[in-house]
Amino acid sequence: MDTIQCSRCKKDAPKLDKAPFRNAIGERVHEQICQDCWSDWLEHQTLLINHYGLDPRDPKARQFLYSQVETVLLKGESGEEVDTSQQGSIEF
Repeated sequence: MDTIQCSRCKKDAPKLDKAPFRNAIGERVHEQICQDCWSDWLEHQTLLINHYGLDPRDPKARQFLYSQVETVLLKGESGEEVDTSQQGSIEF
């Protein structure tokens, strides 16, 4: 199994088997993010999808999620805080 120096956790860790998306962001995640950090992201993504009622097939929802991948995983910044008072009502 290939390992990488993860840009998020700064550890040598197992690399993802393949890019999670078929686009430039997916390739960057594949090259820079370890499996553990990707698993953490999937949990955060699930919170975002459930609390805001996002449909990942919707282009606007996908763009929002991609922007969160960029912010949280690739830039190492804080992601969107889940505000449960707005459940199902996010405005793009």
